[in-house]
Amino acid sequence: MTDFRSSTEDPVDARHWSRVLTRYRAPDPVRSVLELIVTLAPFFAIWAVAWLVLSYSIALAVVLALANAAFLVRLFMIQHDCGHASFFRSKRLCNWLGRAIGVITLTPYDVWRETHAIHHASTGNLDRRGIGDLPTLTVAEYRAKGPVGRGLYRLVRHPLFLFAIVPFYSFFLQNRLPVGLMRSGWKHWLSAMATNAAIAAILTALVWFGGWNVVLFIFFPTMLLAASTGMWFFYVQHQFEHTSWDSEADWSIQNAALEGSSHYDLPPILRWITGNIGVHHVHHLASRVPFYRLPEVLRDHDVLANSNRVTLRESLSCARLALWDQSERRLVTFSEARRLPA
Repeated sequence: MTDFRSSTEDPVDARHWSRVLTRYRAPDPVRSVLELIVTLAPFFAIWAVAWLVLSYSIALAVVLALANAAFLVRLFMIQHDCGHASFFRSKRLCNWLGRAIGVITLTPYDVWRETHAIHHASTGNLDRRGIGDLPTLTVAEYRAKGPVGRGLYRLVRHPLFLFAIVPFYSFFLQNRLPVGLMRSGWKHWLSAMATNAAIAAILTALVWFGGWNVVLFIFFPTMLLAASTGMWFFYVQHQFEHTSWDSEADWSIQNAALEGSSHYDLPPILRWITGNIGVHHVHHLASRVPFYRLPEVLRDHDVLANSNRVTLRESLSCARLALWDQSERRLVTFSEARRLPA
């Protein structure tokens, strides 16, 4: 992977890039509508076909449901852009579209938008961990814990736990309450409860008209695979070797965005499915840039195209990273941490 900080091109500070990227912020309403149509239409079409074949072949219905997770991931990325008010010029339109999609993705939109804003405002800040990020300890913090604390942290950072248990918990359980914003007012409670009510109505209709098999073999496989996929992408976007973590005194939001977010360089089909979210360093620098304009940024600016680049093959090794080494300023594995001097 390429580290921005070691780039041979002329170094330019992150604040400069934030100014440069404002020119890409304007959404194209026609393009936005088209992106919505080419995502929603296949999603519901595959749902319908899976439901149709369910009475003949449960296996085929499950295969179709799993394939449909790709379009559900893409719907979440559109919801994500709505949360940044970048999908349409109208913030009101973005919010209502985001709320509607949030029912499909099991995500209360106003709650998620607030916690995601906290993530953007605190990513890479060692003194503001806890909301909208994954548990990450420094080597020193890990060593200071007792056997139980270290064991629990190793469990939380295990790939099976992160990409199987956590996605289920986050989307099926945690999202039912405004976790992290429990005392932040009625708006977040309304968002969670209204989303829950809409989901309950949809599930009731599915069981009423199609029986429990529709829920078990179409709804759940699509949701679970999409949730696990989303968790993986969120992980790789910040949990790569040369990411960046700093204490409050040394932290800046622009530098954290540029140095602490990866450019997950994916094959074209995966870029399309994930709404270019792999261009995450640019997204964190300029969150108002619509996802379909992110490739323009890379085309126009080689230094961004080559910075913090992580390929699909390289990303697999990121799953073993677990601790922030403050001395070497990189994420390390548990085995690497054992070899570091005390």
